[in-house]
Amino acid sequence: MDTDTVRSPAADDSAGRRREQRGWYFYDWACSVYSTSVLTVFLGPYLTSVAEAAADADGFVHPLGVPVRAGSFFAYAVSLSVVVAVLAMPLVGAAADRTGRKKPLLAAAAYTGAAATAGMFFLDGDRYLLGGLLLVVANAAQSVAMMLYNSYLPQIAPPEERDAVSSCGWAFGYAAGALVLVANLVLYTGHDSFGLPEGMAVRICLASAGLWWGAFALIPLRRLRDRRTPAREAALPGFRQLAATVRDMRRHPLTLAFLLAYLIYNDGIQTVISQASVYGSKELGLGQSTLIVAVLLVQVLAVAGALLLGRCARRYGAKRTILGSLVAWTLTLAAGYFLPAGAPGWFFVLAAGIGLVLGGSQALSRSLFSHLVPPGKEAEYFSAYEISDRGLSWLGPLLFGLTYQLTGSYRDAIVSLVGFFVLGFVLLARVPVRRAITDAGNPVPQRI
Repeated sequence: MDTDTVRSPAADDSAGRRREQRGWYFYDWACSVYSTSVLTVFLGPYLTSVAEAAADADGFVHPLGVPVRAGSFFAYAVSLSVVVAVLAMPLVGAAADRTGRKKPLLAAAAYTGAAATAGMFFLDGDRYLLGGLLLVVANAAQSVAMMLYNSYLPQIAPPEERDAVSSCGWAFGYAAGALVLVANLVLYTGHDSFGLPEGMAVRICLASAGLWWGAFALIPLRRLRDRRTPAREAALPGFRQLAATVRDMRRHPLTLAFLLAYLIYNDGIQTVISQASVYGSKELGLGQSTLIVAVLLVQVLAVAGALLLGRCARRYGAKRTILGSLVAWTLTLAAGYFLPAGAPGWFFVLAAGIGLVLGGSQALSRSLFSHLVPPGKEAEYFSAYEISDRGLSWLGPLLFGLTYQLTGSYRDAIVSLVGFFVLGFVLLARVPVRRAITDAGNPVPQRI
């Protein structure tokens, strides 16, 4: 027998794990285009214009008979999608853990979101209600799918690999977001040369994100595999299941302590992402093209940043690297306070600073949390994590808005967000991560 062709069981397991990890990366590649092109760039302004076309003389639309300012319709639809996601995620997460059949649930959520996004091609004229419905469905489906996707991490990567695997996933996502956004911007800015009206170009950009999402979701769905778990009690409805998950998490107070720290500093991260363009346009007087280039710069550098911080985590541990990233966030925002108006170059420097720490801080938070989840409850606990990520990120925008209302300065508003990173740093520094991992019943990696 040719011994060179004989593979050990350990080698087969390693090869299978690598194949599954590569498939897992591609779900970030598939769905991140929705976050970048649809939510961040195109849908908000376009859906608002559609609502304005349907508005009465006073500027109101009337979904289900409720008077709503056309300019607020997009924000309200996003908020409703969060409520739907908060109701669905604990229920789906508990069902995934109870049955061990995550992949069919991931497929259902992914293709529901992809179909709703592709359906945005038909959002024209005054069909604002269609746009609102598609947004609610797509956004809620993305949240549910991301919860299931994240919950695979502790199953496909042993403790010593999770920081690198999580960082690669984020890097794949940001790379896809940048690639498709470039193509969309070529179509949008050159729509006349393509013989397309502006509205049609936007609708093609929106629909293309859904087609991309659906096409590349096939790769993880082919490579990821379900893992059977012992039978557990039936899942409870909505908020009752979330309450049951939180009660169970109280048995692991150190996991809750990390989740609280993450909730706070991630709220700061999400607010910077959502309000940076407002700061650039209103306070610094920068044009739309400058802001779009800044978004692209963030996307590209977030790829390098996620991989760089992943390497730092292998050397210094995930906790120390996250703490370092929070220091970098604080310094970046402090520098942003002093940016001169009308100077796009300095705004690009700020965007570069954000990009370098954005992907890494999020990727390492995900991998660190995966160590704190009791075995067999991955989807259930990641539903709470995803709710923290998406459903509770309202304190930062509230503080930003109140600060601007009280001071009339966007500079004061942006620097007020430093408090989220300082408080998050203090809370995370106080979490004894090694003990938290042991208490959760997981092996402690050499570097954490």
